[in-house]
Amino acid sequence: MTDAAELRTRAQKLLAAHPPAETDRGDFLRARFDAGLAWVHYPQGLGGLGAPRALQAVVDSELTAAGAPDNDPRRIGIGLGMAAPTILTYGSEEAKQRFLRPLWTGEEVWCQLFSEPGAGSDLAALGTRAVRDGDEWVVNGQKVWTSSAHVARWAILIARTDPDLPKHQGITYFICDMTDPGVEVRPLRQLTGEAEFNEVFLTDVRIPDAHRLGEVGQGWKVAQTTLMNERVSIGGMRLPREGGMIGPVAQTWRERPELRTHDLHQRLLTLWVEAEVSRLAGERLRQQLVAGQPGPEGSGMKLAFARLNQEISGLEVELLGEEGLLYDDWTMRRPELVDFTGREAGYRYLRSKGNSIEGGTSEVLLNIVAERVLGLPAEPRSDKDIAWKDLAR
Repeated sequence: MTDAAELRTRAQKLLAAHPPAETDRGDFLRARFDAGLAWVHYPQGLGGLGAPRALQAVVDSELTAAGAPDNDPRRIGIGLGMAAPTILTYGSEEAKQRFLRPLWTGEEVWCQLFSEPGAGSDLAALGTRAVRDGDEWVVNGQKVWTSSAHVARWAILIARTDPDLPKHQGITYFICDMTDPGVEVRPLRQLTGEAEFNEVFLTDVRIPDAHRLGEVGQGWKVAQTTLMNERVSIGGMRLPREGGMIGPVAQTWRERPELRTHDLHQRLLTLWVEAEVSRLAGERLRQQLVAGQPGPEGSGMKLAFARLNQEISGLEVELLGEEGLLYDDWTMRRPELVDFTGREAGYRYLRSKGNSIEGGTSEVLLNIVAERVLGLPAEPRSDKDIAWKDLAR
């Protein structure tokens, strides 16, 4: 069993062989992956050592103290938080060897081709078709609200392979090459003026059967692994005290006493406590992950994340008064990541409106928490056993 002392020794050996100040960033990250120090709980040869997940913090602290570069996790969050655990669980050995290393080092960015114009909250109703042609699948359809599609090399994709089955049963999960000539990415300009999201059109895109994850028709089961990890990565991200949205408003409160009122003070105190409770709950969730796979608790964390962000950003705009109505820049940009705290209050207020939609709508997540956490009766679903082709659309 690998322990903390051994991991510190391995980290020191990596640093000695590849001094961060003298080593190319990419070379260092590849060496770290090969040394099993990328994600220590992954198997040997796949960036890990089969060690307890909790020991990752030991490696991270050693390397950070030495000034080692990280893999810019915010930029490649979809790959790290969603694609990687799905590939690890359902991918062939060849797929794991091919995709996990460049994914972790950030050499290849990933996106998620799940939602569609007619299948957002009801994801299982998706209509993108994949038809088998020998050792390949030919895919046609449209996806929407795709973060990072404009910079992605690969995508995780779910498509309908059997329209004669009920909607949850006729779906298969694939890895899609975003450089295929049949893939067209168009920007979706948002309320913030940016276009971090995209719509993606798939026209006769050919995917090798070797890039299928899981069995044919088992795509919904595979997608659940992705979605549970997505909600944990969104709602359960590690933050310091006053990290995230609560930080800027707390700083403004301390530095601008002329803006304070009794009512705002009470609201800020309430939200500060709720943000801290959510942060500590996220720590507990990560401790639970050490013992197994993410469960529906991640949905609860994502719910809290969305509600708190919207309430805190609203309080911040109100606290700033007329200043809160200002907006720094409406220039159309296609950013590689979302930076909630790197811009001003107006951006945070507008961007947080999407938090209750992206990564699973709050309404759907409330159902998940009610049924899978609280054990309440399931919501009636009249279309559950009807063939997808016979559903009203």
